Amino acid sequence: MPPLRLGDTVPNFKADTTEGPIDFYKHQGNSWVILFSHPADFTPVCTTELGRIAVHQGEFKKRNVKLLAHSCDKLKSHVDWVNDIKSYCRDIPGDFPYPIIADETRELAVKLDMIDQNNKDDENRALTVRALYVIDPKHKLRLSMQYPASTGRNVDEMLRVVDSLQLVDKIPQIVTPANWVPGDKIMIEPGVSDAEAERLFPGGIDRVSMPSGVAYVRTTTRYKM
Repeated sequence: MPPLRLGDTVPNFKADTTEGPIDFYKHQGNSWVILFSHPADFTPVCTTELGRIAVHQGEFKKRNVKLLAHSCDKLKSHVDWVNDIKSYCRDIPGDFPYPIIADETRELAVKLDMIDQNNKDDENRALTVRALYVIDPKHKLRLSMQYPASTGRNVDEMLRVVDSLQLVDKIPQIVTPANWVPGDKIMIEPGVSDAEAERLFPGGIDRVSMPSGVAYVRTTTRYKM
């Protein structure tokens, strides 16, 4: 199967999870989904990742985002490991807040481009990377990040990119610059006319002069999330 690319439709699948069997499309409903894989249960970095993501469940819920974890371990292993995660991250409120997929055969990991096809049958080498997919309610892959096993993900960055994607969906004439967080200036697409920009953001546009003389940097803080 070819690798998943931005804009692709993420295929539907059925899987066993710590919260019971799911049909992905039915599970997603009208929500966004962050689907993320981790190399193995009972490993230190993965414990911190799933724990910190669980702590921020409320922030994801505010953004209409469902969380769905994945690894190639057995379901029983996941269930036992969740107790360790809750013990290590004591600020997780209530029950563990999202399901973890059990993918013993590695078929789903290969289907979703989370693992090397050539190694899928080698138990010593076929660990999933830290793949992270942001999937919109139309099942489209909107953002993809992959980290090696040695590097844990940043939960603030996960929230930040969702904020950017959702804001641009709301106002398609804008883009978010480097290091942007909600409340910072956004940038207006160069193809948007000045007249349309003024209509969208009346009286609130800053134009930046460049040595080239090309007028392409226009920013504003007059927007709502």
